[in-house]
Amino acid sequence: MGRRKSSNTSSSNNQASGTSNDMEPHVATKIRFRDEDDEAIDAATESSNHDESMCDVDASVAACDKPAEDPQCEPDVSLPDADEKTSADYYFDSYSHFGIHEEMLKDVVRTKTYQNVIYQNKFLFKDKVVLDVGAGTGILSLFCAKAGAKHVYAVECSHMANTAKEIVEANGYSNVVTVLKGKIEELELPVPKVDIIISEWMGYFLLFENMLNTVLYARDKWLVDDGIVLPDKASLFLTAIEDAEYKEDKIEFWNNVYGFDMSCIKRQAMTEPLVDTVDQNQIVTNCQLLKTMDISKMAPGDASFTAPFKLVAERDDYIHALVAYFDVSFTKCHKLQGFSTGPRSRATHWKQTVLYLEDVLTVCEGETVTGNMTVSQNKKNPRDVDIMLKYSINGRRSVVSRVQHYKMR
Repeated sequence: MGRRKSSNTSSSNNQASGTSNDMEPHVATKIRFRDEDDEAIDAATESSNHDESMCDVDASVAACDKPAEDPQCEPDVSLPDADEKTSADYYFDSYSHFGIHEEMLKDVVRTKTYQNVIYQNKFLFKDKVVLDVGAGTGILSLFCAKAGAKHVYAVECSHMANTAKEIVEANGYSNVVTVLKGKIEELELPVPKVDIIISEWMGYFLLFENMLNTVLYARDKWLVDDGIVLPDKASLFLTAIEDAEYKEDKIEFWNNVYGFDMSCIKRQAMTEPLVDTVDQNQIVTNCQLLKTMDISKMAPGDASFTAPFKLVAERDDYIHALVAYFDVSFTKCHKLQGFSTGPRSRATHWKQTVLYLEDVLTVCEGETVTGNMTVSQNKKNPRDVDIMLKYSINGRRSVVSRVQHYKMR
């Protein structure tokens, strides 16, 4: 309802009809994000894109998070059964294609924030040795080189590393930027330590693809004692939305498909989080900070956690799904900088992550949905994320207590 069509990690959805009950559901309107000129974008990103209107959290808490590396640098050439395929089978190969890099580079909130952080804080980079983890096309390395870095080591495991070398040469930075192809866990840098580690490691739901552990490995092995990691904070948030039309289309659709019962697919669809853009008018409750990660200090195991939540209804409405998003912060800058992927902030390619509930919760203003969320790496494939959601409500119109399991793959 009110959201642009998008896709989760394995399927896409379209809008359909809504539902009605003894309460009038809130009707959301579709937001169109207008293109802005560079000056306006600079003004928006040089300070912060944090979703402060929604979350009463101190700005210094805003954060980032990302996952770890796969056992093999190159994808396995064997073809597993379709049911057995996971993100690990495609991870590095997918980053060899230019399309995914085009999407990320065109994400102005993402790329312009990194550019502003680097260009507006040249004192951090002047004559420093920088390690760019997961360099992709090398854009962050080029930003650092232009800001006065002494040398930048751009590590990229996919075949895009070869293209990054060409890009570096074409722009005249071969004497400053060295592109190294391979896994950070298996490479030896030409220097004993680096002064700065920079990376854009965040995945959907912050932790999908599990590149965070790779950054933490690089930090522990290569960063000088007083070195900095950029970004250095990441926070995961949770809220609840009314989403009757989209849930009807994505989930209830399988009950009757051209006269046939395909509800077995419905059960599977319920376990797959949807990555999509949520209209801020769909939000029914406050937002809850689930987890803040300090990338400069955290241990690899800290990316798996259980966090409680308490969502308070801000109006009478229905709740069809919980929605997760994250904020990222660069706290070592002269002025706090960062961005939010929340529904009240400018859209990014990360969108938000929608977790549909089996129950439709009818809430009255002031009533609470309480519970906890457990997030962990999948044991079979650490790039996948397993989510366990426990929630309950004891309200005037809904009394529910349930546990649901989700898997991002």
